[in-house]
Amino acid sequence: MWDTSPDDITDGRISRALVLLAAPLVVQNLVQVIQQVVDTFWVGRIGEDAVAAVGLNYPVTAMLTSAAIMAPFVGTQVIVSQRVGAEDYSGARRIAVHGLAVGVALALVVTAVAVVGAETVVDLLGAGGDVGPLAATYLATWALSLVPMAASDVLEGGFVGWGDSRAALYVNVVAVVVNIGLDPILIFGAGTFDGYGIRGAALATVLGYTAGFAVALAMALGLRDSFTLTRDAVSFEVGEFRELLDVGAPSSARRLAQDGVRVVIVGIVATVGGAAGLAAYTVGARVASVAFIPATGLSQAAQSVVGQNLGAEQPDRARRTTWIGVGIAATALTVVGALQWLFPAALTQVFVPDVSEAALGLSVDYLRILAYGYWAIGATYVLRAGFNGARRTRTSMVASLLQYWALRLPLAVAGVVLLDMGVHAVFWAVTLSNVAAAVGLGAYYHYSAESGMFDRAAAQAVADD
Repeated sequence: MWDTSPDDITDGRISRALVLLAAPLVVQNLVQVIQQVVDTFWVGRIGEDAVAAVGLNYPVTAMLTSAAIMAPFVGTQVIVSQRVGAEDYSGARRIAVHGLAVGVALALVVTAVAVVGAETVVDLLGAGGDVGPLAATYLATWALSLVPMAASDVLEGGFVGWGDSRAALYVNVVAVVVNIGLDPILIFGAGTFDGYGIRGAALATVLGYTAGFAVALAMALGLRDSFTLTRDAVSFEVGEFRELLDVGAPSSARRLAQDGVRVVIVGIVATVGGAAGLAAYTVGARVASVAFIPATGLSQAAQSVVGQNLGAEQPDRARRTTWIGVGIAATALTVVGALQWLFPAALTQVFVPDVSEAALGLSVDYLRILAYGYWAIGATYVLRAGFNGARRTRTSMVASLLQYWALRLPLAVAGVVLLDMGVHAVFWAVTLSNVAAAVGLGAYYHYSAESGMFDRAAAQAVADD
């Protein structure tokens, strides 16, 4: 089950190749969501302020992850996939080693900044009362997970680019099992051990990612017969670093740009919605992450399928891969959105059983508003993957800049200031910007594909090899 060969990717039915490659990634993302659900479940037992503290950090931790991981991860996956398609296996292994070096170096720097500046960041977000100290404690501890997370993700990018998405699943299952097992112990204690409260939740995450990296490294050193790191692959060449960053850096900039807006929006939510608004926004973010399960899995699969077909000089097949993926993702997320619209209160109470009446009402509103744009999230994820697989990561970056800075943030501010909509302005800004991004990016993808984007990308992939 879920076995994917190079022939499946470059010669077989496209929908089958996407589903086979995406299936382990979808399960992997589901496992990660389960981790978030369990974390929020246990943190919710500490209290509503603790849930708000984690929610306050959600966009901050996303920004830190983007700064440390996205460039080496995306660069590794895209280049590995193209080189494997062109049967340049030694070059694929070599770029993964360079990605690993970049990922660890960036993670060390970002970790140091986060640990030292945790209190300052939380203060800038406007957290007050009991939420601020809890948020600073969580952030400073969580940041220690960045190095093992970065190293693990780069190796996963190598496996997925090679066409072995099951390896990424195994890594994440180990990380999440360790995290879930340690959560209640580190938060509340066991026996004579008193536990660390919200710091314990972050420590469980750190230890989970460390265990996941150990598994990823063991597989890359020979426990699997697909993507492996050999002594011949260990080199440090300026040209390889340059190529990796040229492909990956725009993805990091894209994520930083969108997460930067999320940080500002969390500040708006905290100001106009208080603890109830923050709790609702946190619940919405956690529940919405379920929608990212098929979207993220399919986008990563499409990125690899597009890349390998370009390396194999099949540009038309690469172009069709994206549209097929868009159809699958949009359909799947429409179903998820319908379920969320029908049962918002029950979903909220899964995360925060003792939620206040005010937070419950806002959470129900947010979950229903989000559901209207779920199809657009799926389409956008796969459309970006189509551009990324063709090394057009800058296009994805510009699209996100427009989505978040030109649409989402101005819509939220206008709704709060001009229309006096309160925190609901943020809720609608999220959905409207998602829909606009899907429509705009889809139109530009059609134009770019018809203008020969994939023909040029295939020629470049072969020339680089």
